[in-house]
Amino acid sequence: MKSSNDYTTRLIKYKRILIQLKSLGLEKVFSSNLGDAIGITPSLVRKDLSRMNLNQGNRKGGYNINDMIESLNNILGTSELQDVVIIGCGNLGKALIKHEAFYKEGINITAGFDINPREAEINGIPIYSMEVLSNYVTQHEIRVAVLCVPAGAASHTRDLLLDCGIQGVLNFTPVELKSTDNQRIQNVNICLEIENLFFLISEKSQIMQGV
Repeated sequence: MKSSNDYTTRLIKYKRILIQLKSLGLEKVFSSNLGDAIGITPSLVRKDLSRMNLNQGNRKGGYNINDMIESLNNILGTSELQDVVIIGCGNLGKALIKHEAFYKEGINITAGFDINPREAEINGIPIYSMEVLSNYVTQHEIRVAVLCVPAGAASHTRDLLLDCGIQGVLNFTPVELKSTDNQRIQNVNICLEIENLFFLISEKSQIMQGV
């Protein structure tokens, strides 16, 4: 499972880099360019591209960026904007709604939901009461939600999203939520990641000092 997740993550990173290169007016890219950009070997890049049936690249000519983006869109299912909703419009939820880079990455935040909405809209995105969430999800065929509610409401809200038909949840709460057969959970614990960084820095320092 981890290998599959790693492969998918690399494909998403490739696409992000390719879009950036295309915006600079470039038409070709080499495996070494992609490898350097995400910190992997060119051989692993070529292996990934081979799995995508993109074998037209070579060491001299490189890969066509437009062709690669099209193939990645087909594989990742992101040839069109992907609609998501934000659940919990406090400071974090509001910041995510205002994060304009989402749209450039093919992610379209269509609405925000909160138990007690303080604003009718944020950055032009409508903010609704949780009471209308189920109808909204059904009418707009929403499959993915970003969870930004307080820790005490995390589990209950996850269950509510499942009942509404939400198949994927990006969980920004400090509560570790588990996936089910009908709903995939991706936990993003910012504090845990920062603690892990401090550990890695400390570990490296001890090795260099011969401790």
